[in-house]
Amino acid sequence: MNGFLLAVRAEWTKFRTVPGWVIATALAAVAMVGLGLGPSMQGSCGRHGPGSECAMPVGPGGEEVTDAFTFAHRPLTGDGSVTAHVASMTGQLSDDRALLTPWAKAGLIVKDGTRPGSSYAAVMLTGAHGVRMQYDYTHDRAGSPGTAPRWLRLTRSGDTVTGAESVDGAQWTDVGSARLPDLPSTVEIGLFATSPQYAEITSESIGTMSAATQRSLLTAAFDKVTPADGWTGTLVGEPTNRDRGGYQQDGDRHILTGTGDIGPAVAGATGLGTTVTQTLVGTFAALIGMVVVGTLMATGEYRRGLIRTTLAATPGRGRVLAAKAVVVAAVTFVTGVAAAAAVVTLGQRVLRSNGVYVHPASTTTELRVIAGTGALLAVAAVLALALGTLLRRGTTAVTAAVVTIVLPYMLVLTALPVDAGRWVLRVTPAAAFAVQQSAKQYDQVENLYIPVEGYFPLPPWAGFGVLAAYTAVALAAAAWLLRRRDA
Repeated sequence: MNGFLLAVRAEWTKFRTVPGWVIATALAAVAMVGLGLGPSMQGSCGRHGPGSECAMPVGPGGEEVTDAFTFAHRPLTGDGSVTAHVASMTGQLSDDRALLTPWAKAGLIVKDGTRPGSSYAAVMLTGAHGVRMQYDYTHDRAGSPGTAPRWLRLTRSGDTVTGAESVDGAQWTDVGSARLPDLPSTVEIGLFATSPQYAEITSESIGTMSAATQRSLLTAAFDKVTPADGWTGTLVGEPTNRDRGGYQQDGDRHILTGTGDIGPAVAGATGLGTTVTQTLVGTFAALIGMVVVGTLMATGEYRRGLIRTTLAATPGRGRVLAAKAVVVAAVTFVTGVAAAAAVVTLGQRVLRSNGVYVHPASTTTELRVIAGTGALLAVAAVLALALGTLLRRGTTAVTAAVVTIVLPYMLVLTALPVDAGRWVLRVTPAAAFAVQQSAKQYDQVENLYIPVEGYFPLPPWAGFGVLAAYTAVALAAAAWLLRRRDA
């Protein structure tokens, strides 16, 4: 053990006495922070300076939400229910194409007033996902498949709201129940219609990808509504929806036209701002710097012939490689954590004060992103060290390390089609970038969940595990060859 600690001390002394390595490490941190603050020049809210921060409605759970829809409502005090027959649903995009989006929603809702972000429960018919029971933005439960026509019923009993469906209005099946303990005694209950913006990839080729996002409109017809009268139409949510939504009642028939969504706000779908993941774009530059340092810690001694001295001083060759790995991993981890922490904490404040909207992330997520970024850089540097030990030549080893670690992710963001990019992010060391994902993905929210928007095909630590596996194999191969080859 003492021999290994002495070897670590010797490698640390080498590192700190080589100015080029120290400078490269410092520049890597500066590049990560500098590029992370770069978007501060582009205010996504159209405003700059203190007090220019964007804001979105906040749901009962503290999460940011989208809450925009057409609402035909009446007050309900105490227990009660509403029943309606959804006769038809038709959709239209802003380019005048007729399209019912998969998550267009029409149904019945009970809500704590008309303030965006207030507590609610709803049973609904969707464009392509059948009947659903949703409540408080993040909760979703599936009912039967199919589309209009369909009967729906929503019942409040105390703090429990139950949604039910029927194909004939006689035989009913419960879709689900929601307990809303903060719901006041008097609520608004009624019919609603909304349709989220529609995003589609319009073309893909090597080097380019085009995507289009449009507002969509849903027109839903209800009849056989109980209670029959006392309804008031309200457009809840964004002012931009005012000229597109509306409510009309013609005898027994209620027509609601709505646009927007009721659900959690996700990055990419709103067309606004950036994510914590995207502020860490400087990880690319830092990674290249750390890879170069890791490679040169191995190849530099071969170039100058100092490897013979090192191995003579520490006869255990595996011990020498392990000591180098510990030093380069520790240095890059500390540097990476410090730079990532600066971007994630100070950087967010700077961006928001310059009018750039940053989707918030929980403290747990931010800590995982910061620690994960440091771990990503550390393990990548160790992989570069192993490649340097295997190849011995500096230029060749640096090129191999960059091609293995950095290039795959650059291709995913700039050249590869979406499906090919997802495959690359499953099987190459670039999968480790998943540790930086900060945005949540919700099945019930329309969005392009693609890597360029900060969404990865593997869970964060599973993606990191792919890089760790490559590194373990390369380090084992390097140790095996180091023991058998002439220094």
